[in-house]
Amino acid sequence: MASFLLRRASCSATRILSSSLALPTATIIPKSNPSPNFIYHHYLLHHFTQFSRQNKIPSPYLTFIKEISNIPSTKEEKEHKRNNGELPKRGEKSWIDVYLPRQVRLYAHLARLDKPIGTWLLAWPCMWSISLAAEPGSVPNFKMMALFGCGALLLRGAGCTINDLLDRDIDTKVERTKLRPVASGLLTPFQGLCFLGFQLFLGLGILLQLNNYSRILGASSLLLVFSYPLMKRFTFWPQAYLGLAFNWGALLGWSAVKGSLDPAIVVPLYASGVFWTLVYDTIYAHQDKEDDLKVGVKSTALRFGDSTKEWITGFGTACISSLALCGFNADIGMCFLCF
Repeated sequence: MASFLLRRASCSATRILSSSLALPTATIIPKSNPSPNFIYHHYLLHHFTQFSRQNKIPSPYLTFIKEISNIPSTKEEKEHKRNNGELPKRGEKSWIDVYLPRQVRLYAHLARLDKPIGTWLLAWPCMWSISLAAEPGSVPNFKMMALFGCGALLLRGAGCTINDLLDRDIDTKVERTKLRPVASGLLTPFQGLCFLGFQLFLGLGILLQLNNYSRILGASSLLLVFSYPLMKRFTFWPQAYLGLAFNWGALLGWSAVKGSLDPAIVVPLYASGVFWTLVYDTIYAHQDKEDDLKVGVKSTALRFGDSTKEWITGFGTACISSLALCGFNADIGMCFLCF
């Protein structure tokens, strides 16, 4: 489109220049039909600037040519993005596109490495649980925290990969997700599946460093991780299901330190995480409401509608209450309850 507009502008400008400056067309436009983004831009810009200055006439054509000469064609842009492992998104590049090798950029985008909030949301319940399991008067096990931090990064990436593989047909119809690597066709489903296997293999290495109880408990969370993307097709409560998956670390962190579970402490902690997820992910789901209705998927944002504020107020209250009950049962003192 840019090339077409530029050629139209150049032809009109050529007629003006030829009639006003008595120059032949061949002088203005070379016969070799060069790239419009280079020859036409610089050659016409030079002569038209001279013409405008000599005749003291404002030049809207000059501004027009300057603007459209910087617009890349759609085909050229897509090819450039594909060759450089970049997503065809507008706006500034992320650190992935600047610092990572071209061969791994699309996989880093698939794992959402440039959006770490998901990793933090997965890691925080783990850290809470590990801290609660520490002996009174001692600091938490930092080695265990480091392991769970790495595990959160890998499991979050694996979850995003599963989500994109299962939702690739839906993602193409949603404005926010249509440019993801699998949905846009920059990565094939088989490549995504291979990358998923790689992430799960690394995650297995972390899981094997825990006790046997925690290995079984950790492996059982994969059922939630793999099935979560399907929930939006069947229920208006996929955010609650995400809460069950994202806060599994509240159970796993305690068992990794203690070797078992104390339901009086970890169940309220787990419940508080689920309520917390319902708060932030319901708010997040509101940005996709229109697309969700078109595609036919469900969410708590659609379920609650105009009553969302009342619902998330209730979930927030339940979250704080569950945290308070957890601290009370763990007998960790008034400081925790005040905070």
